[in-house]
Amino acid sequence: MDRAAVERSPGERGDALILVVCAIAAELRGFAKPDGVEILACGVGPVEAAAETARILTLGRFAALINAGIGGAFRGRATIGEAVIVSEERFADFGLEDRAPLTLPDGVHLEERVTASRDLLERCADLPYRVGSGLTVTTVTTTDATAERLSRAYGADVESMEGFAVLRAASLAGLPALEVRGISNYVGDRARGEWNFRAGAGAVVAALDAIVPRLLAPR
Repeated sequence: MDRAAVERSPGERGDALILVVCAIAAELRGFAKPDGVEILACGVGPVEAAAETARILTLGRFAALINAGIGGAFRGRATIGEAVIVSEERFADFGLEDRAPLTLPDGVHLEERVTASRDLLERCADLPYRVGSGLTVTTVTTTDATAERLSRAYGADVESMEGFAVLRAASLAGLPALEVRGISNYVGDRARGEWNFRAGAGAVVAALDAIVPRLLAPR
């Protein structure tokens, strides 16, 4: 489960593979990778995630992408040890500070929202996982004040540092993608966040064990 796992030329890959992207390999420790799946540990944060995902997508053809890892839940939206399928990601605090529209020349606009593939979501529709929205941040929230501000502004269920970047890279490549997060903490005061990396990692691995066979199955 390291970057070497995907350092092969397109001719050495099979087509119709699923690429699973996590930030660090420890998030998916215990995942028994089946045939037809590649795993990429892209690094922490949106810059590393976008750059490394985009780079790997140039090396071969995939049928789908899953961004998988731990995440924090806004209180009342999910619980620690639960897996959440993320159907939409927002990029927090991107643009003007007051969140007013930013006018740019030639009709250019900022991309701060990306959605998961409707087809992939439908394939997972009867699985026992909450479907929610995600918020990608550049710093892990450590105060209740920031958690409340983000919750009011975006109404997200889950916080991560890579979700938007990975799904956006997939979207630009024309690749269907979805995201699954195992909840490891509550967003807010770090001392009261009840951090449990093992519970979050265990939840996301269990979810992958259920989701991946659905996406590998012939349609």
